[in-house]
Amino acid sequence: MAASDKSVDDSLYPIAVLIDELKNEDVQLRLNSIKKLSTIALALGEERTRSELIPFLTETIYDEDEVLLALADQLGNFTSLVGGPEFAMYLIPPLESLATVEETVVRDKAVESLRTVAAEHSAQDLEIHVVPTLQRLVSGDWFTSRTSACGLFSVCYPRVTQPVKAELRANFRKLCQDETPMVRRAAANKLGEFAKVVETEYLKSDLIPNFVQLAQDDQDSVRLLAVEACVSIAQLLPQDDVEHLVLPTLRQCASDSSWRVRYMVAEKFVDLQKAVGPEITRVDLVPAFQYLLKDAEAEVRAAVATKVKDFCANLDKVNQVQIILSSILPYVRDLVSDPNPHVKSALASVIMGLSPMLGAYQTVEQLLPLFLIQLKDECPEVRLNIISNLDCVNDVIGIQQLSQSLLPAIVELAEDSKWRVRLAIIEYMPALAGQLGQEFFDQKLRGLCMGWLNDHVYAIREAATLNMKKLVEQFGAPWAEQAIIPMILVMSRNKNYLHRMTCLFCLNVLAEVCGTDITTKLLLPTVLLLAADPVANVRFNVAKTLQKISPFLEASVIDAQVKPTLDKLNTDTDVDVKHFAAQAIAGIAAELELNVFRTAIPPCMGAKIEAAMDSKLIVEPPRQPEAADNDILQEMNGKAAEPPTLDSEC
Repeated sequence: MAASDKSVDDSLYPIAVLIDELKNEDVQLRLNSIKKLSTIALALGEERTRSELIPFLTETIYDEDEVLLALADQLGNFTSLVGGPEFAMYLIPPLESLATVEETVVRDKAVESLRTVAAEHSAQDLEIHVVPTLQRLVSGDWFTSRTSACGLFSVCYPRVTQPVKAELRANFRKLCQDETPMVRRAAANKLGEFAKVVETEYLKSDLIPNFVQLAQDDQDSVRLLAVEACVSIAQLLPQDDVEHLVLPTLRQCASDSSWRVRYMVAEKFVDLQKAVGPEITRVDLVPAFQYLLKDAEAEVRAAVATKVKDFCANLDKVNQVQIILSSILPYVRDLVSDPNPHVKSALASVIMGLSPMLGAYQTVEQLLPLFLIQLKDECPEVRLNIISNLDCVNDVIGIQQLSQSLLPAIVELAEDSKWRVRLAIIEYMPALAGQLGQEFFDQKLRGLCMGWLNDHVYAIREAATLNMKKLVEQFGAPWAEQAIIPMILVMSRNKNYLHRMTCLFCLNVLAEVCGTDITTKLLLPTVLLLAADPVANVRFNVAKTLQKISPFLEASVIDAQVKPTLDKLNTDTDVDVKHFAAQAIAGIAAELELNVFRTAIPPCMGAKIEAAMDSKLIVEPPRQPEAADNDILQEMNGKAAEPPTLDSEC
């Protein structure tokens, strides 16, 4: 008897722990308990989960929102733990309670779980258990239950009998006419989803009137959601029905008094265009598109401006060019000089996509003047959006025409008196070079890039240095050896020390992309030459550069040329030069140690060890070496570390 009692006590222990933790004052403990529900359910077994755990959870749903959210999420995956789909109805009561709480995210998660559980019910169980739940939510006193009900119609409707379907349509109509705006908003949000599962005859007789009513709601938050439903409904109806049942409401939304509704129309315009077809687009949507392009609100104009390219691309191919030239382009011209920079930027990001549609002649005649205006716009984003899409125009009109028309404007911007304008052009030069090609770049733009290296603003010189690296990545190391490295090396003899430092900065980044041969043959001699520079700033940058390029040099070159130079700089009269020289010596020695270590370890461990050692090298801040450090450095330079041995395999 005692053994039997002990067995019962042990079986009750998991639920006792759950109850204790759920009643704990610490929210985190309660949350952890909820997250362990699946484990506790497994321990209890399917029958006790149905008879004890689920009722307990249903009766005690009153907690912090974070706990309730976790509970709603857990219950959606609980079907297998209560015995499978034939017992899924046991999960309905707690989820129904969670679907009525005040917090929106909890209700949404509860509805999501209810949809999952409802889909696992058989058709018979769905009518017996889920549909009554839906009806209770629809008739609930609080708006929270009615908003949750809107998300369940599309799951239940396809699998129930015709009389029940009629009840569901009536219930949805009731929600669409609810006195609470939040409920009408939820109904409008789910209208398109519900329309996809309703038969066409009932779509026209029952849901279209609901759609029209929601689109005329006195709350703009409801009307804008009706616009989203408009896309789904238009996709489901034949063209004639769309014209008579949907378009009047769409025209009304496009000229709605609320800018938020018009903004939603602009956002969904291309989807609407695809849904209604080319003929209705030509007759009805083109005028609506024009209306939105000249909207009083900048947000609406910006939203519809981003759709110009896609809208024009989906026009009927037979009349495409004519419609663009006569109906779209006049309004686009006005947007080019729009007072709002966001509108102009949005247009600049897509306007060049019109070139392939219009062809070479119309691009030169109609679009190039607009491009030139945008290239000279005071807003940098407008200019950059034009430059970054030049390849669209290049493919249509050719490089020769492009160079004659747009290149002078680009050069003018590159020499602008405002350094931020010049900086913006530099940042897009690699992309521009890739679009125009190496030959054209060498002829027209290479001199411009070299000129930036001598700019009087440091930010420009720094950006120009990084630009050189990206150009070499674009065109390759052989091009760099012939085209730009000789011009950079000339800067090492410039009388202005800032130019000599810029030369070092360039050699720093070029070593990464040019490889060992070019670094040893062309870059290293210039760096060593500058070690004797009369300006201390140049000399300590030589030390930093030697450390930076050492990974791209052979060990013999480092021993023969780099180390003697650094040793000399380490005895320099300037304290900063000595500091950076000592730091470079330590860094190079550590890199050599790491290289030795790499060769001695199995490949499967290499990546982890290298990452750890690299982070150690980077994280530690530089400091002035002490006497003890110098002894260690000399010892490290005097002999290579013995490779470690590993007793076990990876």
